[in-house]
Amino acid sequence: MTTESRDRSAATAAATQIREVAQRVRENIARVIVGHDDVIDLVLVALLSDGHLLIEDVPGIGKTTLAKAISRSIGCTFKRIQFTPDVMPSDITGINFYNQKQGEFEFRPGPIIANIVLADEINRATPRTQSALLEAMEERQITVEGETMQLPSPFLVIATQNPVELEGTFPLPEAQLDRFFMKIKLGYPDEADEDAILMRFEQSSPLDDLQPVIDAEELMQLRRLVPLVHCDESLRKYMIRIVQATRNQAAYELGASPRGSLALYRGSRALAAVRGRDYVLPDDVKRLAPFVLTHRAVLSSQSRLRGREAEGVLQDVVESIPVPVEG
Repeated sequence: MTTESRDRSAATAAATQIREVAQRVRENIARVIVGHDDVIDLVLVALLSDGHLLIEDVPGIGKTTLAKAISRSIGCTFKRIQFTPDVMPSDITGINFYNQKQGEFEFRPGPIIANIVLADEINRATPRTQSALLEAMEERQITVEGETMQLPSPFLVIATQNPVELEGTFPLPEAQLDRFFMKIKLGYPDEADEDAILMRFEQSSPLDDLQPVIDAEELMQLRRLVPLVHCDESLRKYMIRIVQATRNQAAYELGASPRGSLALYRGSRALAAVRGRDYVLPDDVKRLAPFVLTHRAVLSSQSRLRGREAEGVLQDVVESIPVPVEG
């Protein structure tokens, strides 16, 4: 067997394994979340790509419910932080306190020390408190009074925020937005889905009975399989051209960072595997680009004055780049 054949065989096996596990997780989350199969697939991509997730939408859509359903589908530690203006950085990372019985200082860990951390209404926290997440999200570690501690693996931050509320909120700075692998929106359900929600939650929440279908070790194993999915050089260059175009687009004041290129590259492979393929297609790149790049590119003041939407500008950028075709 040639090296190419072995690589293709390994990629096929990896994609098959990822698809089977993804289907289990998808079906488990769908027991709680109604009518958002496409969003659940994006969540799976973030999980497989070791990326943090920002869920932004109006109140009452199900952001927190989705985050809880994700955490309960994975058998690992989970902590929730309800952000408010009076939350301090030490409330997140933990503190050293004096134990009078022991006669010495002890470390009391904060909720950030968990596999999955739900940062609920993250934009209600002050910038000082928001910054406590920067080191944890990027380097998977925290520093308390000069002492650095590694966070457990896997480590995933799922943050929610309501974009329509301005009173008592603090917008996330670009540096922190860039650390989120993906930003998604749920949107309002249609009539049939809303009726299904009423019936499903009529007597009790299905979230209460949700059981894990995958553990932390299996998730880490699947993440190691994602790089085996084949991505042609032409598609890799296609992703780079899209990201580069955001930096040359007049509608943007600031283009997407190289972290955005990495997210698009890793995510496209993960999405292909979730869809049961061992190779990436241009459609995978087009599907992911709005979710991994929109929040990383900053619109210019002129674009905002003209009422242009970030999603629409990025769509124009993607459509302006020629799609690679097989020769």
